[in-house]
Amino acid sequence: MGRDGGVVEINEAARTLFPDASGGDWFERTAPRWLSDAHHRLDRSGTDARSPRPASGAITGRTFQAHPTRSPGEHGDVVWWLVEDTDLRHTERALKDSQERAAVLAEVSSALLSSLNVDHCLEVTARMAARHIADAAVIVAPAQGRHHPLTYAESGGPVTQTMRLIDTGEVPGLTEAIQGFPPVPARWISPDDIPDWAIPPGFTGPIGSVIVTPLPGHGVPAGALVLLRSSSQRAFDEGEEVFARLFAARAGAALSAARLYAEQSSITAVLMRELLPPTLRHVNGVGYAGRYRAARDHERVGGDFYDVHPGTDPLQETFVVLGDVAGKGLEAAVLTGKIRSVLQALLPLSGDHQQVLTLLNDALLNSHHTRFATLVLASARRRAGQVHLRLTSAGHLPPLIVRRHGQVEEADTSGQLIGAIPQARARTARAVLAPGETCLLYTDGITEARGGPLGDQLYGERRLREALAACARMPAEAVVERVQMLVAQWLGPGRHDDMATLAITNPTSGRGPLHLVDGHTRTAAAPGGSGKDGA
Repeated sequence: MGRDGGVVEINEAARTLFPDASGGDWFERTAPRWLSDAHHRLDRSGTDARSPRPASGAITGRTFQAHPTRSPGEHGDVVWWLVEDTDLRHTERALKDSQERAAVLAEVSSALLSSLNVDHCLEVTARMAARHIADAAVIVAPAQGRHHPLTYAESGGPVTQTMRLIDTGEVPGLTEAIQGFPPVPARWISPDDIPDWAIPPGFTGPIGSVIVTPLPGHGVPAGALVLLRSSSQRAFDEGEEVFARLFAARAGAALSAARLYAEQSSITAVLMRELLPPTLRHVNGVGYAGRYRAARDHERVGGDFYDVHPGTDPLQETFVVLGDVAGKGLEAAVLTGKIRSVLQALLPLSGDHQQVLTLLNDALLNSHHTRFATLVLASARRRAGQVHLRLTSAGHLPPLIVRRHGQVEEADTSGQLIGAIPQARARTARAVLAPGETCLLYTDGITEARGGPLGDQLYGERRLREALAACARMPAEAVVERVQMLVAQWLGPGRHDDMATLAITNPTSGRGPLHLVDGHTRTAAAPGGSGKDGA
């Protein structure tokens, strides 16, 4: 190549690239623009071209590197050596695309696995699909009843979710994709066949190419992903279809995990409602309050439990139970649930504590559980301003009775634990609570709480009695709150067993239980008083 830009000589290999070139032609008319520009830059620089940087570009769909060499002599001609690197460029481009797609899949996995919320996973999937693969994305989730949840996203736009009654058969391959069948090739789907509901509301450009691919899950598909590309962009190629399926596989696994977690959480919530201690209140003029603290602060249930079952009318006894199952955690809570269910079924027999304990003992001995339990049964009824109690202990700590002047008495009841030996014998004690007096049922987690100044002393019954002595005339809620607070202070940060307390109190108010009379509430007269109509 001469300094003036004319072609001096061209060899046979170069003629295959420039078949119309000949000596004397202007180089810029023969060579591609990138090569002629490189020649002019080299000529203007006037530098020694023994090791200049090569130029690169495409010729007839192939890529080359052009290396210049100045010929000796005063004319300063330049010889351009063209070295083809098409395969190298393709390999580099493929490697770069692979790295970018791997980064996208890693980003997708990180974003999706950071949450087990189904709606959040749907939003992330649709947004990232529209950003990295297509111009718009639609996720069609499995039907809920007659409607399908739809998630729409556009590249750079908001994500919207809705429920619609749709016909999945209107989109070729969508029904099969939702059922988990392999996707149909994008070239088989005509953009003209896409219904309006399958297009994001803000997507204005005409559709040029469509991909429909399943979102595979754990055994059950998590839905289907519809990818849309406008006609102003190139159609999806085979590599992008493969990448879309890889993307969908990651998203489907995350969505399936989120749905499984949601289902398990729902089931756990339903079961937990049956295992949690009930909320207690005043029943037929008698105050009830309970507090429970599991052995592990992150747990809500364990081996201690209590229940209060009011009678069908104010003249009937209220049946109360507090128990302690051997062990801690969920396994112990499962047995407490069974015991509570059996006691619920035995309510018609609650007038005979011994019979209730015998039947419960037989039920536990015939079950697959190897754990045992201790119980305290109480039947309470208010009569003539006093609360009459029947108390029966089955291997449990006897209840403590707090008199109105601060004396603390132990109920004279004892018995054998439940679920260990064939016969469950127990002795029932009777007690009467005057106004302002309380009977406290508690589990050994209270007295065996280990703490204090050195962290190794048991709270013990003596400290519990001293705490209760200051609870005379207190309402039931205040009694259990004070006991639990003092034990928590004694424990400090130390470990502890399950702790449950239940207080039965005769309120200090002279008002008796409420009765319904002629459509109005009427308070039963206290001893020496007269009833009043209530609002």
